[in-house]
Amino acid sequence: MGIMPDIWLVLGGRGAGKTRLGAEWVNSLVRGLAPFSREKHSRLALIGETLADVRDVMIEGPSGIVGISRHDRPRFEASRRRLLWDNGAVATVFSSEDPDSLRGHQFEAAWCDEAAKWRYPEACFDMLQFGLRLGAQPRQIVTTTPRPTALIKRLLADPSVAVTRMRTEENAANLAPGFLKMVERRYGGTRLGRQELDGELIEDREDALWSRRMIEEAALDDPGALARIVVAVDPPASSRRTSDACGIVAAGLGEDGNVVVLADATVNAAKPQEWAARAVALYHRLQADCLVVEVNQGGEMATAVIRTVDPAVPVKPVRARRGKWLRAEPVAALYQQGRVRHAGRFGELEDEMCDFGPNGLSNGRSPDRVDALVWAITELLPDWSARPRIRDLR
Repeated sequence: MGIMPDIWLVLGGRGAGKTRLGAEWVNSLVRGLAPFSREKHSRLALIGETLADVRDVMIEGPSGIVGISRHDRPRFEASRRRLLWDNGAVATVFSSEDPDSLRGHQFEAAWCDEAAKWRYPEACFDMLQFGLRLGAQPRQIVTTTPRPTALIKRLLADPSVAVTRMRTEENAANLAPGFLKMVERRYGGTRLGRQELDGELIEDREDALWSRRMIEEAALDDPGALARIVVAVDPPASSRRTSDACGIVAAGLGEDGNVVVLADATVNAAKPQEWAARAVALYHRLQADCLVVEVNQGGEMATAVIRTVDPAVPVKPVRARRGKWLRAEPVAALYQQGRVRHAGRFGELEDEMCDFGPNGLSNGRSPDRVDALVWAITELLPDWSARPRIRDLR
């Protein structure tokens, strides 16, 4: 594995093997074995959410240090909160509930487990850093299911921290039969599933028009009968590799007067003929009524390209006369009222929605999927989306 990092952050889903990795890492350091170490470490720290978690999961659990030891199995002295190896190595146990208990101790290495759940995460982590002062290269591994806590975001922002991501499905061979199918059926594509199974760090932007909870509540199993279906297209200005994506989103109008988002077929860095073919194919697959195409960027070129793919497809050109935020506000209000539902999970679209603030996306990308979504819903509910906004100027 080359030179081991001073801090190794492992973000993984439930059952992805994080605990086993942490336990193997500790055992390798204690014995001076590859791939994690070639020098024996004799003073370590084990830190979990509670003392019980350290004992039940990190030490005595099925994937814990004692459980996976094939020889020289360490013994746990509960009264002194320490794990002892025959070669003299000692791992002392600490809880995130008591950061000050780390004062006065010194270590060569530390294993921090489920740091995203810690009671006092930053205080505990900071106290640990002052104690990592033994050996030639003090090091630590942090294993956790990701949550957008200040500590996790701080570690991810540090370029010196090595980051590994692990998905639950990658460890399927070591999980109970049927477990993955069950959790994927129940949580696949949801915010909770992406966090707990895929190990993704999911967070809301405070000034965004949409929230994860809002989108979760919009989930729909069966779209039912639809009175009308449209495919909206937000073409890029060019087809270079660095160009914006071509937003392609389909939505339908239910018999109850509400909108159902049906598909996100957005394509990146595509040539005009490519994105036009993608949009036309979606139109035919859903038996849509028309393509709604924004013509601000390419003028009539966008419509002309679609005609070369299929001249019989009805195209309705639309032109933006207001900024993206102003166009999106009434659509977000429809979500708040329960007027828009999602017939499936559209991860990239949902990420873009929850990162869409007054100044666009936080990483500077164009909200192409959101633009197409707004055009589709506006076409299906033109009267509602055109209503003036009411401002309180008091």
